[in-house]
Amino acid sequence: MSQKVFSAARTWSAPRPLPTQAVRQHPPPARQVVRRAATAAAASHTVESPNPSSKASGIPSRRGFIKDAKPFSDFLTDTYQRQHDYLRISLTERCNLRCVYCMPEEGVPLSPERELLTTPEIIMLSSVFVSQGVSKIRLTGGEPTIRRDILPLMRQIGALRPHGLRELCLTTNGLALHRKLEGMVEAGLTGVNLSLDTLDPWQFQIMTRRKGFDAVIKSIERVLELNMHGAGIKLKINAVVMRGVNDREIIPFVEMTREKDIEVRFIEYMPFDGNKWNKGKMFSYTEMVDLIREKYPTLEQIQGHKNDTSKTYKIPGFVGKLGFITSMTHNFCGTCNRLRITNDGNLKVCLFGNAEVSLRDILRRSNNGEPIEEEAYEAMRQIEMDRRQGLSDQSTPLGLAPNEQELLDVIGMAVKRKKEKHAGIGELEHMKNRPMILIDSRSPWSAPYHQVPDWTTVRSSAVMGAATQSSSPSLLATPTSPKPIPPHLVMPATHLYGQQPRCFSTTRQLREDTKSSNATLTHVSDSGSAHMVSISDKTPTKRVAKAVCSVHFTSATACRLIVENQIKKGDVLGVARVAGIMAAKRTSDLIPLCHPIAISKVTVDLAVTDRSLLHRSSEGGSDGGDGGGRVDIEATVACEGKTGVEMEALTAASTAALTVYDMCKAVDKGMRVEGLRVVLKEGGKSGRWVEGARDSSTNTT
Repeated sequence: MSQKVFSAARTWSAPRPLPTQAVRQHPPPARQVVRRAATAAAASHTVESPNPSSKASGIPSRRGFIKDAKPFSDFLTDTYQRQHDYLRISLTERCNLRCVYCMPEEGVPLSPERELLTTPEIIMLSSVFVSQGVSKIRLTGGEPTIRRDILPLMRQIGALRPHGLRELCLTTNGLALHRKLEGMVEAGLTGVNLSLDTLDPWQFQIMTRRKGFDAVIKSIERVLELNMHGAGIKLKINAVVMRGVNDREIIPFVEMTREKDIEVRFIEYMPFDGNKWNKGKMFSYTEMVDLIREKYPTLEQIQGHKNDTSKTYKIPGFVGKLGFITSMTHNFCGTCNRLRITNDGNLKVCLFGNAEVSLRDILRRSNNGEPIEEEAYEAMRQIEMDRRQGLSDQSTPLGLAPNEQELLDVIGMAVKRKKEKHAGIGELEHMKNRPMILIDSRSPWSAPYHQVPDWTTVRSSAVMGAATQSSSPSLLATPTSPKPIPPHLVMPATHLYGQQPRCFSTTRQLREDTKSSNATLTHVSDSGSAHMVSISDKTPTKRVAKAVCSVHFTSATACRLIVENQIKKGDVLGVARVAGIMAAKRTSDLIPLCHPIAISKVTVDLAVTDRSLLHRSSEGGSDGGDGGGRVDIEATVACEGKTGVEMEALTAASTAALTVYDMCKAVDKGMRVEGLRVVLKEGGKSGRWVEGARDSSTNTT
């Protein structure tokens, strides 16, 4: 291993659990966090300071940087002279959200633990890449903040700053960021890309299939607070824009940049396995710009960095900026400087490419093929220490990774075979690629990745040894390639066959007979997006709907207190009746795709059935099994309009039931709400419908 790599290794410490005193109940003052981070950064630079003046100030001088500058590594330069100085490392395949564009509805199987990179392996790979010229490392997932040792890991990667690492960034959904942000800043965090696709808490739950909107906003506010005290964290909010889903929120996102130093980046919806991509859902870059310019005509494009993935814009007078990641309509392949390491140790040279090579297996050869844990890692460090002190035999392998040269050879060959640009929009939607959640992790569907046409025979490889011959196919070899990548390193065939997959999502897969049904959902468009059904062509008719439900009690006390009007909160039946009526009028505000309706009448009737009056069955049980009685609720809604009022009736009944629950919960904690359903519907083309029977004789259309 080179002098530079090992010098970085000597500053590392094995990841350990955070000390008890580091676990804070409340975040420290922002000024204190920033001061500690600045002190740590200055100290790390001082260790390797190139001249006396910089040692005194703790900041490397420009002259020192120029003096120590080296030509960029050939291993990380492809045949189009693109220099790859940006490395993305996945820390986990797990996530605490279930975003619809990222994860297949049926979930994804988790890889066996031994197939994933260990913390020492991540540190070793980071060191190798930094030694070759990588200056920016981004930690991704899954969701990286749910990794237990995220803070010690970031501290060890941050220790590479004196050796060329300038940026340590994080891509996160923000749910847990606010709890760990202070420690990350002290470890050297310089940038946060936070994924947030909506500013509507209800829509957030729909798109992520989870709650947590408030926690994400709290994380954003905490980053801005630390920046006010000089933390210098580059905050970018990434929003995937999907037509018919969240495209109406483009302008609210733009407004975020008016007074906040945030770069909001709009991402074109991209195809990955399992996200049901189609062109109809994609809202293009030009459409976004045109939409924004309608409200903000002064929107202007500004100069960005040559390797930026986004096109940067700004509205004069606004503090923040806007960005557009145009992977589908205007690719930025010509200036691509990014490489990816999946959390199972595969090198992926293109986000949209399905070719991957294993770096994990090369690392583990030095440990007899076993995962490199802390003990083995420390042993490798000791070997190098002994060599430097002349205590070991000169035949002892050099460096922390004895086969580092083989590792660099494979990296170099993979980079050299990177294509000039990825496939076009017409091809991408049909290509096999990992689901987005697994872009930085191991795909359980390995077989399709091996199915690459025109495989060629692998000749002798310098990596495998000059005497080694193989007739196995190589994923990245070409007919004239002098150094094909060894086939056993190309997506190693470690399958999950015979194992029970563990899935993120508990959503059950639809049965085949359900899939073949002719029934359709009117609120789903041909492109698969949700939309409000048009009723412009319908004829107004008189419409009525009746919904019922009941609140069951576990003891007779609640019923008695309701009848006697002795509940502490007041008149239960009266308040519940008013709540139901008010809720019916606000249905379109609560249910996203409901039309606002001019309701002509709402009635909510509540009846208390005491336990002593319940009808007893022949077995002696009570009607419905409610030993303490119940409150029966019936809501009827009427209107003269173009669409039915079933949702208004259901909303009225359920809200009345919830009000009863709220007012009685101090008396009976075992209450339950049951039987919410529509029992009557009249009007429209379907005529009259009654629960248990259907009579169309009164069809009014």
